[in-house]
Amino acid sequence: MSSSNPHRNPEDDDSEPEMIAEDDVQEMLEGEDEDGDVAMGSDDEDGEELYLHNDSIAYFDQHKDSVFAIAQHPLYPNLIATGGSEGDADDAPGKGYVIDTSAAVSRPLLPPSYNSDPNAAAPQQTTELQPLFAIDGHTDTINALAFTLPRGDFLVSGGMDGRLRVHAVSASPTSARFKFLAESRETEEVIWLAPCPAPDYPNTIALGASDGSVWVFRLDASDASNPIQIVQSYFLHTGPCTAGAWTPDGLLLATVSEDASLHVYDVWGAAAAKSLVTDNGQTVVSLTEADQRFAVEGGLYSLAVSPAGGLLAVGGAHGAIRIVSLPRLSSPANATAAQQRAAAQAQSQAGTILAAIAVQSDSVESLAFSPTTPLLAAGSVDGSIAVFDPARSFALRKHLKGAHDGESVVKVDFVKAAAGASAAAAGPSSSNNSKLVRRQ
Repeated sequence: MSSSNPHRNPEDDDSEPEMIAEDDVQEMLEGEDEDGDVAMGSDDEDGEELYLHNDSIAYFDQHKDSVFAIAQHPLYPNLIATGGSEGDADDAPGKGYVIDTSAAVSRPLLPPSYNSDPNAAAPQQTTELQPLFAIDGHTDTINALAFTLPRGDFLVSGGMDGRLRVHAVSASPTSARFKFLAESRETEEVIWLAPCPAPDYPNTIALGASDGSVWVFRLDASDASNPIQIVQSYFLHTGPCTAGAWTPDGLLLATVSEDASLHVYDVWGAAAAKSLVTDNGQTVVSLTEADQRFAVEGGLYSLAVSPAGGLLAVGGAHGAIRIVSLPRLSSPANATAAQQRAAAQAQSQAGTILAAIAVQSDSVESLAFSPTTPLLAAGSVDGSIAVFDPARSFALRKHLKGAHDGESVVKVDFVKAAAGASAAAAGPSSSNNSKLVRRQ
């Protein structure tokens, strides 16, 4: 029986290292480290230096970790709330702050080099802001903040711990005080918060959760036994509820989900009074991936309602955007006959898919309608911003590729022009994962 390993001559064994004479070496490699490794080509960029310049008029840098939420007081816009993953202990990583930006000193738009005598210009000062109040009590990241409408009587924070914490706000032009009111925990994780703008329903807040549920709460500091009151709860989504927004009149609440569904809820019964609700008795519009015209494989992640409330835009995976019509439940008291006919037509066409857009190559994370001009802006994970014209069937007006140097655009919004400013002053601004904010 023969052996499975053939006989090998020791002279043929190449297991020993082969020695090469120095004279036979054609090239010597330099730049070895102590372990004998040669540096890769990417390490040979010693000449490249990065300079960071703070050109802001004010800054706040006391967050020790990522910031995920920012909210502005509706009456005193100098009061800003921020929230993130910072915490005072490992088991309490959610924390936020309230800061007052009124200490910031404005400066000319153009740098001193544009002055007739650049050397005579006063040096630009950047103000370091200090916190007025610390938002604590969460045991996980704060990823949603909102002041209630119309007067900002409450500051609401939502976290990945599922907690909804409410602070009563007492603010004036010269001071602001915050006092903890109560907390509620109905879900495992709060994803977003949206204050209701309806004048008849003040201090109302909507919440979207990771389990797909949607909640509407009314806040009442005068009710000591139940200051956080549940108005409505909905369970139509089968995936995380990723975004939500009220119509401008505050009568309808639209939400989207990772399951690629859109539901527009009749929170206060205004649509039911006009027999406009769907068969489920809760919504005026319900669209899912079962409708191939609406289907977005990969889910929906952003939503925006037009200033007039007649349509909404939803954005999702692979750059997909869908435009859907909404019923107009409220109309001006002095509406003309033509306006009344238009409103009636809009009610009958609610839920119609008006446009299907796919310009960007990755998920649409943020959508915003201009408050003054017919424009829709979309921010994408591919780092681009697309601007569409609703007056021309949502034709593409501009596609800003690489708007943030390759970083994902996570938020896009239009800057509201100050009183007396031109409409052109209300341009879009955006932010990305590299903490950069740009005015486009």
